[in-house]
Amino acid sequence: MKRLGLRMRLTLIYGGLFFLAGSVLVWFTYLSNSRSLNVRIVGKFTGTPPTGPEVDRFYVNDAMQGLEQSALNVQNDMLRTSIIILVAVGLVALIIGYFVADRALRPLERVTETAQRLSESNLHERIGLRGPADEVKKLADTFDAMLDRLHRVFDNQRRFIANASHELRTPLAINRTVLEVALEEPEVSEDLRVLARSLLGTNARYERLIEGLLLLAESSEELAVRKPVDLSQIVRTALADVPLRSAEVTAELPAVMVDGDPLLLERCVFNLLENAAKYNVKHGHIWVAVGLDGSLRVENTGPAVPPYEVDDLFEPFRRGHGDRVRSARGSGLGLSIVRAIVEAHGGTVVAVARPAGGLAVTVRLTPAGSGSG
Repeated sequence: MKRLGLRMRLTLIYGGLFFLAGSVLVWFTYLSNSRSLNVRIVGKFTGTPPTGPEVDRFYVNDAMQGLEQSALNVQNDMLRTSIIILVAVGLVALIIGYFVADRALRPLERVTETAQRLSESNLHERIGLRGPADEVKKLADTFDAMLDRLHRVFDNQRRFIANASHELRTPLAINRTVLEVALEEPEVSEDLRVLARSLLGTNARYERLIEGLLLLAESSEELAVRKPVDLSQIVRTALADVPLRSAEVTAELPAVMVDGDPLLLERCVFNLLENAAKYNVKHGHIWVAVGLDGSLRVENTGPAVPPYEVDDLFEPFRRGHGDRVRSARGSGLGLSIVRAIVEAHGGTVVAVARPAGGLAVTVRLTPAGSGSG
């Protein structure tokens, strides 16, 4: 059974307390009036009864019974009327209690909506609740203070990654230049050429790693550009640039407009296709489908991936099967960058292991003109 929300529970509590208090009030009023009427009836006949032959006793008894019956009828009518009024006013109290609870919980709903909307890309937003310094205001201020601390931490982290990436690019570029110049020398021995080519490969791998770290830091920031772009056109451009090796591609690319940064979305699609091509079997297959709802699905054949490792593939430097930064096929940042870009666009990305091997990755973005995101 679904549990009632806080607003409805508060409404029922308000209404229940009203009915309880009203019932106690009606009961005590009934008892008080009953006692008062009995006292008045008995007191009326405590004096000398009327005189006359055989009149006294019958007169008093008949009068007493008539008054008692009348008093009982009055009490019953009063009780029925009180109960009807209690129920009617109680229903009105329930309605009023609902609106009172709604108004009281509105600041909490604002806190909840802000918390649900926040991510790494929009930690600059604040609740900024105004009003008296009550418990809800203190909660909102505490939440804003926590967001300030988180924003500083994420900013420092992104700044460190960006600065470290920029600083490491220079020596790697110098190393590449020295190695390329050495390979051009005619008197260089074959052993040195082999060593230089090996070092060039290692240098290139670390350059890709640095570029990936820098892109990961940039894609986690708030979007500087957001405009309608054709998702199918981005996929076609990426398909032309990605080295697909021996994989066969089946593409369904209807024209679908989404909101976002064209360059970041192109890198996101490129990484998805590159990942599908790298971790594929020889003469494998890649399926690419763009949905009319702004979704993109990239599916590939490949080695079997345990379902419990799928989520870890989106972590930096993770390649599956517990491999971390030991493969020459990539830097291990491809899917991490995909997730960062998609989340910066307010979308979602989900990966599922295919029973026959490989992955099926689905990205959902905000359709253009939807007014969200």
